[in-house]
Amino acid sequence: MTAGLAFLATMACSAALLAGFFGALHPAFDSFSHFRMHLSVLTALLALPLLATSYRLQAVAALLFAIASFVTTTQALPRLWPRPAVAKPADRIVYSLLQMNLRFDNPTPKKVLSLIGRTNPDVITLDEVSAMWATELGYIKSAYPYRILCPYPNGVFGVALLSRRPFAAGTDPQCDPRGAMATATVDFGGIGVDVAAIHLSWPWPREQYWQIGELAEPLSTLGETAIVAGDCNAVPWSAAVRRVASLGGLTVMPSAGPTWLHRKLPDFLRRFAGLPIDQVFSKGGVTILSSTRLEDTGSDHLPVLVEFTLRPDDKDPEDGHASGLASSGPVSGPRG
Repeated sequence: MTAGLAFLATMACSAALLAGFFGALHPAFDSFSHFRMHLSVLTALLALPLLATSYRLQAVAALLFAIASFVTTTQALPRLWPRPAVAKPADRIVYSLLQMNLRFDNPTPKKVLSLIGRTNPDVITLDEVSAMWATELGYIKSAYPYRILCPYPNGVFGVALLSRRPFAAGTDPQCDPRGAMATATVDFGGIGVDVAAIHLSWPWPREQYWQIGELAEPLSTLGETAIVAGDCNAVPWSAAVRRVASLGGLTVMPSAGPTWLHRKLPDFLRRFAGLPIDQVFSKGGVTILSSTRLEDTGSDHLPVLVEFTLRPDDKDPEDGHASGLASSGPVSGPRG
């Protein structure tokens, strides 16, 4: 590649990278934000050889911009070593939530059921719940008797919420009309928590932006204490995820790391070069303790296991922020 072509390629990548920071202006710009990590690396790699050419000043500017852009994504980078576990409150039970995009045509459903049995989460949020999965999930109905399945109009991309713990008395689980969000108030030892499974469509030019608008009402009516998880098809720093958080009065959990990669690409790349598009949001008395990506179960997404505690309504958060990630490694503590 000649210096001129390399310069044009660097400028094109820089422009795409810049566009992603203006996602709030138009969803087309936000589509670029999802690839910020990849565009940052590509821009830097293209700029480096230009340092030895007459385009060195432009190369320095592009390189600095790429580094600054990459820094904004470091919350979602794979963790090379676990952080020390944070001491758990002795007077609180540690609960767990398992978020999984099942993949509607997953060829190994028994791997999913096995993982659920081994992790034994309190609640499970599921995406791409097809008719096949409605049958498979019936096999664990005795372990998770409290459930709601919300079919999508095409019968493929529905959501579901399963719970070992009962739904709060006097409440009914709800599906949004298009089967993109399932909500139930779960009774965690006398504390009612609105738990929701959400599945957003692909970004612009697909319907993600309009779909979030359609979910404005169920998001805004979540209770004061809530936890929402799902495949957002959007990265945590995107305008789409910030909009979901704003509509629900939620805080997005620091990412567990990349969870999705196209199935035609090598699977080992998913944990390092994939997109962190499976998100968990919370508010109120929820304190997120940890988030961990689990092993492959036949989907193009990795499962995410989240552990959290609940603050009784009459107690204030110790640090003024009740819904923050306290640690990023597996935790242990009393289970209810």
